Amino acid sequence: MKMTLPSVGRRLSRILGIVAGFGLIVIICAIAALWLEHRASITLPKPSGPFAVGRIVSDWRDATTVDSLSPIAGTKRELLAWIWYPAATASSAEAEPYNPTELTPKQALPSVPPPLRVWAWFTRDWSNVHGHSVGGAPLSPKQASYPVVLFRAGASAPVINYSTLAEDLASHGYVVVGFDAPYRTGRIVFPDGRVIGRTPANNPELAIGSADSAKMITRLLDAWTKDMSFALDRLQQLNQADPTGRLTRHLDLDHVGAYGHSFGGAVVAQFCHDDPRCKSGLDIDGAPLGNVIQSGVNRPFLFLLSDHSHDVGPEVDRIKADIQSIYDHLPANARYRVEIRGANHFTFSDDGALLKSRVFRGVLRVFGKLSIDGRQQLGATAFCVHTFFDRYLKADGQEPVCTSNAFPEIQTPK
Repeated sequence: MKMTLPSVGRRLSRILGIVAGFGLIVIICAIAALWLEHRASITLPKPSGPFAVGRIVSDWRDATTVDSLSPIAGTKRELLAWIWYPAATASSAEAEPYNPTELTPKQALPSVPPPLRVWAWFTRDWSNVHGHSVGGAPLSPKQASYPVVLFRAGASAPVINYSTLAEDLASHGYVVVGFDAPYRTGRIVFPDGRVIGRTPANNPELAIGSADSAKMITRLLDAWTKDMSFALDRLQQLNQADPTGRLTRHLDLDHVGAYGHSFGGAVVAQFCHDDPRCKSGLDIDGAPLGNVIQSGVNRPFLFLLSDHSHDVGPEVDRIKADIQSIYDHLPANARYRVEIRGANHFTFSDDGALLKSRVFRGVLRVFGKLSIDGRQQLGATAFCVHTFFDRYLKADGQEPVCTSNAFPEIQTPK
């Protein structure tokens, strides 16, 4: 029987209605899955070293130095320091929350627009993330002192997002000191309740490609590098007289290293060039900046890279040339350049590797930007970090750097 035009229209409408209904069901299910994953509990990888890990957070203020990146004239420098260290604590001691209670905002933050609330579900709720650090635990008495390693996060990322790497390094007998800086870090909550966010002028990602990018990057790099030197100055003071008594005379400041990710890695290279107290440095996938590119570093250094085997273009060539320039200046018997096959630049942190939704990581895989499990990437990274510093900050460090059958992804790039 021949169908009339109206009947065809009705059938088409029914089909479209079924498709729309099915699509709505898929969207609802996807949102529900994201919501459930956002609220699900997750535990960070267990540290691989023999020490338990303690953690303290301190507000460091510098009354003598003006913060050159503050939008408020005359503002003095201030850092929120995170310190992980080998701890003397019972195996039954309970780890403190991933984000310490004292750093939870005392009042509600400005409301988030509804579209962004759904986007927030792509990351785990921090209250359901569990680490392995015991807050305020006594320092382990197994050694008289411990080498110190400074850490700088990438761009606006908070130090807490790199807890896996910090806990693992501390478990191998290091005092690991990272810090968040006002107007640089995305958002900082201080113990007294103040909340300070990053200003657009201090965003290195916005600086790159802008009309005066060179001037902006120089300004940011200089301030970030001086922040690291100030942190080391404060540690020297604590080693002389820590008000809590925990760190007094227990910091081995003759053996200081530094590592950082992304822009933080570039800062580490410049810091180790500028400050002779840095005895070894490690750049995790950070494009070099500053005069270190021409002058180099005259101490042990490791470039730990994500998978750039398929990256092409003038910008990629420039970054490779800058890395090569620094590499060529390094001591021939203490220079390293390794790559984690399948790794992505953004999955060196807890957030990218573990806390981001499987949907987010799945999209990276679909587009060929990720082909390694998040825990495996963090495990390989932590292994390289501690074996490198074991070799150059410990007198008895003999373990090969970044070489293990457990991590075949670690390779020397061609």
